Amino acid sequence: MITTIATVDSPLSRMVDATPTDFWNDSCAVSELEYAVERGGTGATSNPVIVTEVMKKEKDHWFPRVKELAAANPTWSEVELTWALIEEMGQRGAAILQPVFDAHDGTKGRLSLQTNPSNYRTPAAMADQAVHFSTLAPNIQVKFPCTAAGLQAVEDATARGVVANITVVFTVAQCLAAAEAVERGLARFEAAGGDTSRFSPVCSLMIGRLDDWMKVLVEKDSIALDPDAANWAGLAAFKRAYGIYKERGYRTRLLAAAYRHRLHWTELVGGDVVLTMPYAWQVRFNASGIDPVSRIDVPVEQRLIDDLLARVPDFRRAYEPDGLSPEEFAGYGATARTLRGFVASYHDLQGVVRDIMMPNPDLKS
Repeated sequence: MITTIATVDSPLSRMVDATPTDFWNDSCAVSELEYAVERGGTGATSNPVIVTEVMKKEKDHWFPRVKELAAANPTWSEVELTWALIEEMGQRGAAILQPVFDAHDGTKGRLSLQTNPSNYRTPAAMADQAVHFSTLAPNIQVKFPCTAAGLQAVEDATARGVVANITVVFTVAQCLAAAEAVERGLARFEAAGGDTSRFSPVCSLMIGRLDDWMKVLVEKDSIALDPDAANWAGLAAFKRAYGIYKERGYRTRLLAAAYRHRLHWTELVGGDVVLTMPYAWQVRFNASGIDPVSRIDVPVEQRLIDDLLARVPDFRRAYEPDGLSPEEFAGYGATARTLRGFVASYHDLQGVVRDIMMPNPDLKS
């Protein structure tokens, strides 16, 4: 069985070769994605923040392309042009990953596209868009927010043949609900005669953003927390969810997202998981000289977990399997601030498209 099609030796490629752990490029920028694939990367992701960043990094390609699309479709709104841009960017990234997809018979090598973040309350709109995304390339995966509405969309879209990436996840309860939604969808798809052997759903636990939320609460609520504890909050939640996933045999894999420090790599090596890494972190890790050894089963120090549990109520909600109900997911602090950020970034992206279509005449060219 092919483990990797890497052509450059690196700590990350050695990790992929020696352990069940995969890594993705946390962007669909062409040069960054090519770098990742050369060093063992098996996937990539996108969202409104990433698309805006890629627009700026690849300005020489995308700014003229937006003008071409606008000229060819004179009745399109800026919203229609924005989605044409997002979809084309996704197809471009998916093409780079196609050799990985082919080498692994469709179980790896996917590009994740995010559904419209403004539809986070509307399951049918998310599911319908996901089905459309799946027609863009054979190796497209679709991102849904882990809210009650998003989970209904996950189940319905999976039942219609979509490979899901459940994102905006910060808690063990969300991880479990996401995996259960996928299982229900897979069962419906199989009952209708579908083949799920090439499905590779993931649940994206944003470990760095959970750390960020702990730090926000420490300052906001004047909490005297052990200074090391906040940097382990996401890892503690991830490792607890991973243990439960193994016990229950879910077909969804956990994915660690939102990198903040090297522990977000080294402490998860060895798990049958995915690590989605920004390009800058890949370069840093590949230059580190660190030998990637399995640490997924090494527990987080209990004293740090105990301090978080005792002092930060929102960590208990994140860490306990029954800490939140699905109806509470959207209101959890880290979820709400991330959803707000994605919606704002979506509108910012439309603003970039607007500026290309209709430059501000008050500004110099």
